[in-house]
Formats: sequence, C-alpha cells, structure tokens
Amino acid sequence: MNSSQKIKLLKWASFLIFIGRGYQYLFWDAPFRAFLWDESLLEPVVNSLLDMSWQEYASNLTFDKRVNIAITINGFLFLIAGIASLLINEKNKKWLRIPIFIGGVFLVILSLLLTKEKFYHLAMFFEHAIQFGTPFALLYYLKNESKPKLLFVLKILIAFTFTCHGIYALGKVYPMPGDFVTMTINILPITEASAIKFLFVAALLDFLVALLIFIPKTAKIALIYAGIWGLLTALARIVANFSFDFPWQTLHQNLYHVIYRIPHGLIPIIVFLILNKNGIKSASS
Repeated sequence: MNSSQKIKLLKWASFLIFIGRGYQYLFWDAPFRAFLWDESLLEPVVNSLLDMSWQEYASNLTFDKRVNIAITINGFLFLIAGIASLLINEKNKKWLRIPIFIGGVFLVILSLLLTKEKFYHLAMFFEHAIQFGTPFALLYYLKNESKPKLLFVLKILIAFTFTCHGIYALGKVYPMPGDFVTMTINILPITEASAIKFLFVAALLDFLVALLIFIPKTAKIALIYAGIWGLLTALARIVANFSFDFPWQTLHQNLYHVIYRIPHGLIPIIVFLILNKNGIKSASS
C-alpha cells in the first residue's frame, strides 16, 4: 500500500466522523441545550440582552425551534465537510479546506458541549480526540506533507482517546458509564461483576496502548491491538443494542454511533501501515 492509498484511508476516516455526526444531527439530536438551557450560566445574559425572565426563555417554543434549525444546519455542514474530506486533493485543496476546517471546529465545540454535559470531565473532551483531531490532521498533512509529523500527531490523538476511554472503563476517577457494563453483558455471556472486571482489564490495556505506541519495539503490536479494539468497540454499539423484533429501528438508533467511532480503529491501522512500510522507528514518528 503506497502513501497515496494511506492518505485515502485518512480521508475516509475524516469522512466517517463527519457523516456519523451529520447523521446524528439530522435524525436525532445534539447537546446544544446543555449550554443554551443552563440557567446558572445564561440567566444574566437572558435577563439583560433579551429582557425576559429565565422561565419565559426556557419555555419559549420559538427559541426551541431555532435550536432545532441550528442543529439541522450543523448536520448538513457535517455532511458537506465529509464529502469535502473525500474530494480534497492537491488541485482543489484550497477551497475544500474551508468546509473541513469549519466542520472540525464544530466537532471541537461538540466535544466541549459533551464535556459540559458530563459535569466538565476533562476525560470526556479528550476521549473525542480522534474525532475532532482527524480532520485537522488531514488538513495538516495536505499542507505540509510531513509524514513523520503526521504520525506523531495521529499517535497523540490515539493516546488521548484510549487513555480517556480507559479512565472511564476503570471507574475510579469518574463513575463507570452504565452503558459500558450493559453493552458488555449484552454481548458476552457474563455477569455484571464479571463485566466490571473485564472492563478493568480493558482499561489497563487502553493505558498500555497509549504508552506502547511511542516505543519503537512495541509500537506496531500496540497499534494492531488498538485497531482491532477500536473497531470492536465501535461495532459493539449495534451488536449490544440490536433487536430482531425491531431491526430497522434499532439499526437506525445506533448506526451513527458506529460510523463516527470506526476511525477509533482506522487511525491506529493507518499509523501501523505507514510504520510498516517506511520503517520509521523514532519515537516522534
């Protein structure tokens, strides 16, 4: 696999992130209200700028409709950014960079909103590092064409994502998400206690991956594991929640979760392929 083919994989990773989030915004919802409906934060602004009480603002259907419109527009923007990710090349990169960059900014905003929704857990923000970082990594490479620097950036994104996923799976720093345990029980024939132990081991492996990808002798094997585990955790969203009684409904409800998480496995695979081809062994690669 040559360099251009590997960059195509990076473009596909960016495409999947944007398309998955666009799917979510157009058919489901986005956490805009986590900020816009925060009384402690916005009540003084509402009182002074809008000249209305918080109760009037929170119950105003016009504002709610505008939020829905904003979410829909953002969803279409993500779709455009996804298509631009696939089409961008050396000839048209200048004008296609714009929707990708704007889409990337909105992915950062989404991560901030999700962080606020989770009581400002920093791990929640950095767990999305691959998602909001991949479009910028694509733009960076197309501008600079520096393969060693690209590898280092992608490794940083992998390390952040896997470390923060591990922090949640560990259940010590922050409470373990209930859906982690539920998905594990739904997929594997084990008890809740065994599921918690399984997630504890998975957390330790996440931490190891974040470390070993920077060590030349262990980078490739760690990236193989990260690629497989990233794809499995993405697919788990459908496998764990699928219902044969309502197949299309459950697929529709969970498919977007899978789409924007596939790059969690794809990015480690891209790094592995580049390392395997070029034999780059420095820790900064």
